[in-house]
Amino acid sequence: MSELIADLFISMDGFASGVDQPAFFGFDGPDLADWIRENIERPQTILMGRKTYEALSQFSAEATDELSLRMTTVPKIVFSSRLEEPLTWKNTRILRGPLAAEIKALKQQAGDPLRCIGSVSLVRSLVDLGVLDRLRLMIFPVILGSLGREPIFQNYPRTNFQLLRSTPLDSRITLLEYRPLNLPHSAGPFGA
Repeated sequence: MSELIADLFISMDGFASGVDQPAFFGFDGPDLADWIRENIERPQTILMGRKTYEALSQFSAEATDELSLRMTTVPKIVFSSRLEEPLTWKNTRILRGPLAAEIKALKQQAGDPLRCIGSVSLVRSLVDLGVLDRLRLMIFPVILGSLGREPIFQNYPRTNFQLLRSTPLDSRITLLEYRPLNLPHSAGPFGA
């Protein structure tokens, strides 16, 4: 069975993006660059929604830097009913079926881990379905407040997690890695 991991880059107040925000909210650094490179070099199949695909494919499909070239060679799956083939980003296929059935089929296959990058609504659906094995939050030291866009946890049901590890990067970014406990929302060791 394939492991399913989701990676989200977020502000301290839980936004995936903001008005006029630079890449990585302006907090890129060598540790973060190493983490990104190490994680894209691992065997995997990348999962994403339509919006993330459109954003990433704009610069990665034609770019020639090492990271973009690797992103192009990695197998990618986009969950979308709107996109039409052929897609411009090589090694990408579209799945249009019900998400629960598609994810179940993907997880049943033996092989490389499945890794969802970005795709806020897709990650929420994976949490709702109880199919996520690990959630990694890269927390950047900024509060966006009224400039924040894409609130990550808005309208989530109560969900319990176990912290697996905490890793500081570049003395300012924190990577938190969690395992969903998949407990009923009204029960469990943390109460209701």
